[in-house]
Amino acid sequence: MPQTKKEKAIFAFITVLITVHAYVFYSLYVVNGNTLIAISGENSVINAINSLGGVYMAGCYLPIWTIVLVELCFAYICEMFIGQPFSFKMACKNFNIKKTDSVTFETAVITSTVAIMVPVMSFIAAWLYYPYYMGFNIFTLFANWLKLVCFNFPFAYFTQLFFIQPFVRQIFKTIFKRK
Repeated sequence: MPQTKKEKAIFAFITVLITVHAYVFYSLYVVNGNTLIAISGENSVINAINSLGGVYMAGCYLPIWTIVLVELCFAYICEMFIGQPFSFKMACKNFNIKKTDSVTFETAVITSTVAIMVPVMSFIAAWLYYPYYMGFNIFTLFANWLKLVCFNFPFAYFTQLFFIQPFVRQIFKTIFKRK
């Protein structure tokens, strides 16, 4: 779909913008919602976050919008320099772009992107959300990273394949009208 560097940058930004919001919601509400409610004694996740003073990141509590911005920056950089180039190369190793059906090739690119980005972003998240107040242990970091990969991979695969990427591609087609 995107052909020029500018188009690739715009495509990546739209993808990351949607994906980061989905992940913040997923992480806070689905994965950690009950824990946040239990810790704070509140009756909803948003009330729990507000009563705690924000979301714990990098050793302090930050507002949700800060969490979104930090993750957006990391995700965009990783997508532009790791996800996009390597996922396309991985897909090209297994499929001939000229002979393969476009849906099959796009699915291969999406799958490759998920296979690359989930471990990378989960590793970054393991550092950002590490419980530094307990002291640092490399084995705890590694365990947290593996846990995040296990939580994030199924969510990433299905949301990217069936919701986010089709939506982003439709937005992209609307912005860059091609025949």
